[in-house]
Amino acid sequence: MAAEALMAPGRRVLVAEAMPTPARKFLMAGKSGLNLTKDEPFEAFVQSFAPGSGVLPGAPGYFGGKERFGPAEVMAWARGLGIDLFTGSTGRVFPTGMKASPLLRAWLARLRGGGVELRTRWRWTGAGFRFETPQGMRDVAPRVAVLALGGASWPRLGSDGAWVPWLEAAGVRVMPLRPANMGFHVAWSPQMARHFGSPVKGVALHAGGLNSRGEWIIGAGGIEGGGVYAVSAPLRDGAAGHVDLAPDLDPPALAARFARPRGRLSLGNWLRRVLEDPVKVALILEWTRPLPLSAAPGGWAALAKALPLRHDGPMGLDRAISSAGGLAWDSVTADLELRAMPHVFAAGEMLDWEAPTGGYLLTACLGSGLHAGRAAAARLDARAPHGGGPGLKI
Repeated sequence: MAAEALMAPGRRVLVAEAMPTPARKFLMAGKSGLNLTKDEPFEAFVQSFAPGSGVLPGAPGYFGGKERFGPAEVMAWARGLGIDLFTGSTGRVFPTGMKASPLLRAWLARLRGGGVELRTRWRWTGAGFRFETPQGMRDVAPRVAVLALGGASWPRLGSDGAWVPWLEAAGVRVMPLRPANMGFHVAWSPQMARHFGSPVKGVALHAGGLNSRGEWIIGAGGIEGGGVYAVSAPLRDGAAGHVDLAPDLDPPALAARFARPRGRLSLGNWLRRVLEDPVKVALILEWTRPLPLSAAPGGWAALAKALPLRHDGPMGLDRAISSAGGLAWDSVTADLELRAMPHVFAAGEMLDWEAPTGGYLLTACLGSGLHAGRAAAARLDARAPHGGGPGLKI
């Protein structure tokens, strides 16, 4: 996106890519359909970003001002590349083909047509603009540069956070990188093994004022999935979590179900008749200690409506969908220029922001890249009013 904003006749724009092929995380997102954005009003869209993320209107970064890049702009951009889109029942927007590769091919072709050069296996060393390349060490001297080095999630795709000490040494303040949109470790009892791989459906998760009705998975190591990711930030930061096992029933209606006589049924079989789902029964037996064997129907209903979500901490950055932390907002200008490194701009996950899955992550990365690229282009134009002379984007 930064390269698109920078490419113009007379400019040399270079994209230095550390990996053998570009956009690996973008392609990984395509394995689940490539959720580009969320088709909802802009004002509602920005409310999904964590307070203080720098992405709210008027704050430094992505969405403030007249050149905002929100859901409508993402959809127009993708269609401009010849990609047909559709909007799912939850408002999530996908390419009709549910793949990232056609969009990426069209995008790279447009960049090549605009004169952008792509160099793969060029890894930044942090020393000036020196790169390790297949041909040995190479130095470039850009007039402006945009850093889009990622956070630290899925490091095998290229974003390993190696840039943090280099920029800190240059006087840039960096907030610690932490997992975001991740699962949580759970030390299950042996009885839970039969449910490993089972989806948890028809429940609601609550933590830190956030709520989620999404599906999630019970795994051998813990819990993962979209429903968990939606409340992962407050859980990671220490907020208590609760599971509503019957979100479509109010407490009196649920208490009426628990009032059914148990008779000679075992506790597990009785709960299965009440909750009508063996996975929900497994969770209430696992996360309730001690079991309220003599509880009244209202007590059982209260427990099922607010079952404590017990976990042993977040899973690491290597499994997280995204990362929180990164370049502190006071270390960049409203144009995303590093205060300690003039003419160097930053974009994407390496900035300190956080958002849930569902199209927010890709939209913010695209928008910040465009914002930084436009600012870098304006800096070039200010230095060369007639647009002459080369400019390199790294």
